[in-house]
Amino acid sequence: MASAHFLSLTPAGLYCAAGDFFVDPLRPVPRALITHAHSDHARAGHGAVLATRETLAIMAIRLGAGFSGTQQPVAYGERLRIGSIDVSFHPSGHILGSAQIRMADAARIIVASGDYKRESDPTCAGFEPIACDIFITEATFGLPIFRHSRTDEEIAKLLASQRLFPDRAHLVGAYSLGKAQRVIALLRAAGYDRPIYLHGAMEKLTAFYAAEGIELGDLRSVALSDRARLAGEIVICPPGALQDLWSRKFPDPVAAFASGWMRVRARARQRGIELPLIISDHADWAGLTQTIKDSGCGKVLVTHGEAEALVHWARSCGIAAEPLHLLGYGDEDAETPPPADEEAPGGSA
Repeated sequence: MASAHFLSLTPAGLYCAAGDFFVDPLRPVPRALITHAHSDHARAGHGAVLATRETLAIMAIRLGAGFSGTQQPVAYGERLRIGSIDVSFHPSGHILGSAQIRMADAARIIVASGDYKRESDPTCAGFEPIACDIFITEATFGLPIFRHSRTDEEIAKLLASQRLFPDRAHLVGAYSLGKAQRVIALLRAAGYDRPIYLHGAMEKLTAFYAAEGIELGDLRSVALSDRARLAGEIVICPPGALQDLWSRKFPDPVAAFASGWMRVRARARQRGIELPLIISDHADWAGLTQTIKDSGCGKVLVTHGEAEALVHWARSCGIAAEPLHLLGYGDEDAETPPPADEEAPGGSA
C-alpha cells in the first residue's frame, strides 16, 4: 500500500505517521480522523477526534459528551495542516455529516472514502468526487449482482402496499442512524403527509436530524400510541424489532425492510420480510466502479466488504489494487442483517 512515511496499516487501522493520526481507528488512539458516526467507524476513547460538526454531535448523542479527550469540528472543504500533511473533509453522501478524508503531501494525494453512496439523499450532502492518486474504498456491495433500485420506485411499492392493505400496519425496518431518516424524507418527497410513527430507538437521532433542518413532517412516538389502533399507518423501527414481541401488538403487521441486501430474495425470506425495499446507503457495483473511475486514481485499496471482486475489476482496468482486509468495519451499523433473534444496532445502510 502507500509508503510507510505517509500511510500504513497497523493493528489499530490506517495510520499516517507524517501527521501522527489514524483514520477511523479500530481502537482508542491519541488522534483520530472520523469519516462518519456509525459505530463501526466512530468509537469512544480517543485522545482527540477531528470530524464534521454533525458527526461529532451524533457521536455525543450515541456515546456521551465525553466520548473523547477533545473534539475539533471540521467544515467540508476546510484545509488543515497536520504535521506535513494537508487534510480536508468532503461529502460522501452516506449519512448526515459523513465525509471522505483527503490527505496530501508534496508527492501524492490519498482519499479515504469511509462509507459512501452516489444516489441523491434529502438528508445529507451529496457525494463529491475527488481526484487522487490512491483511493481507499469500501466494498459492502462489491459484486456485480448488486444494482440498487431507484428509491422513488421502492417508496412507491411501500405506499401501494399501504393502499392495498388499509387494515394492516406497515412496519419498516431501518437502521436508526441515516436509513430511518432517509426513508421518512423519501416518503415526504413522495407526497405522504400522514403521521409517521417511530420506535423509541429512532427518536433521539431523528429529533437531531429535524433540528438540523431536515424536513421530516409529523412524527409520533409508538410508545405514546395504542399500537392496536395503528392499522393503515407506517411505523419505522429497528430491523430486529420486526421479529420481536413488540411487533405483534400491531394489527396484522406487514414486515418491510429497507436495505440493499433485499436484492437477495433469499435474505428477505430468511428474515420473514413480506415487503423487501431495496434502499441502501452504500454504493452498489455501478457506484463503486464509477467512483474509482471518477477519482482518476492509479491505485485502489479496499477496506472491507466484497473486496476480491472489486480488486479483480480494478486490475482488469489497469489500476493497481489490493484488499486491506480490515476487520471491525461492517460489523455494526452496516447493512449486514443480524440473526433474526437479535435487534440490529442503530445505524446506517
